[in-house]
Amino acid sequence: MHFMTNDELKTKFIEIFGYKEEGKDVYYNEKLRVFAAPGRVNLIGEHTDYNGGYVFPAALKMNTVVVARARKDRIIRLAATDLEERVTASLDNLEEYKNLKWGNYQLGVADQLQKHGYKIPGCDMLFHSTIPFGAGLSSSASIEVATALTLATLGLELFNDSCEDTCIGANENTSVNRGIDLIQLALISQKAENQYVGVNCGIMDQFASAMGKADHAILLNARDLSYKLVPLKLEDCKIVITNTNKKRGLADSKYNERRKECEEGLKYLNEAFPNARYLCDIDYEEYKKKEYLIKDEVIRKRVEHVLSENNRVLKSVEVLEKGNLDEFGKLMCESHASLRDLYEVTGIELDTLVNEALKIKGVLGSRMTGAGFGGCTVSIVKENAIDEFIEVVGRNYYDKIGLKASFYISEIGDGAAEL
Repeated sequence: MHFMTNDELKTKFIEIFGYKEEGKDVYYNEKLRVFAAPGRVNLIGEHTDYNGGYVFPAALKMNTVVVARARKDRIIRLAATDLEERVTASLDNLEEYKNLKWGNYQLGVADQLQKHGYKIPGCDMLFHSTIPFGAGLSSSASIEVATALTLATLGLELFNDSCEDTCIGANENTSVNRGIDLIQLALISQKAENQYVGVNCGIMDQFASAMGKADHAILLNARDLSYKLVPLKLEDCKIVITNTNKKRGLADSKYNERRKECEEGLKYLNEAFPNARYLCDIDYEEYKKKEYLIKDEVIRKRVEHVLSENNRVLKSVEVLEKGNLDEFGKLMCESHASLRDLYEVTGIELDTLVNEALKIKGVLGSRMTGAGFGGCTVSIVKENAIDEFIEVVGRNYYDKIGLKASFYISEIGDGAAEL
């Protein structure tokens, strides 16, 4: 979707919602506020999260922007720049809107905020996204986090005691100058997607959208949410995300199958590591001494991927802290090979994109990102090679697979904020 300036978005907002409602005093003031939350890409650390390991996402410069105006009543009105449909809902009976085709992510967040003790106002909200939908870049998480930040900020200002004991006060995760805990907003957003929308997602997407920082990736322990910002200076490179545009039929069933295989692997290893609750509680080097305990060869391959991948994430942090982007690129390639050969979740489309990418001079690393069986690859590409990358990889992929790939170029941006 094309970029729109804040002024253009405010003009569009007035076009849709008007300056005021005829004969009614429904607004606190006429000031329009603008908030944003980004999409994300996971750079390395795939299928480690549900095994108690590390992931390594980064926020992108593609985002969801919300223009908002608080109302004195309990009505929420939603619109988007690229959709005709409009949603009007009451904050007093949000359960009724769960089955909306569009708007359920936003109303789910409003529902969870209220359940967590936040006092939120009615609101008119216009959404504009530069994140391609369905590309695995977490457009839904960015909608949720942008909504959560908008409503929580307006509520805190208007009601001053927006949260009860369940709302954590200002700390290092706090949105600039406001007592708003961004990590809690990420958790609330995840809960909205799980319980209101009915999608069983993990926390990584919302966490990266809320807590991202320009020129940094996030080392995140998916189990306890401990995290560390790691410098990632791309210098003369950009991140290029390539979408296979394959319809993803297998991903869900295979995902469940892999989770089961990991649980089996842990049962074998508990003989030597009785205190391990998750696979990633086991050190990779220690595992290598005991891998013979896993009698099933397929399960051994799955465990080998998870533990070596968790190790690669930690190595990535080491090399990036030394500013070694080339070495990080090699780790990305190793990650893809492991996902292909050991975890077996890539498929011909993703493998072709990675193989073709690595033939281009100026590509430091390339790998699948996400659950697999379609979806996207992420590559680090020198700026002067991007045109060739898009042309040659796109052409060769089409010749071999018969599908047209989509390419998205991005840098690493900041997390959720008021603009």
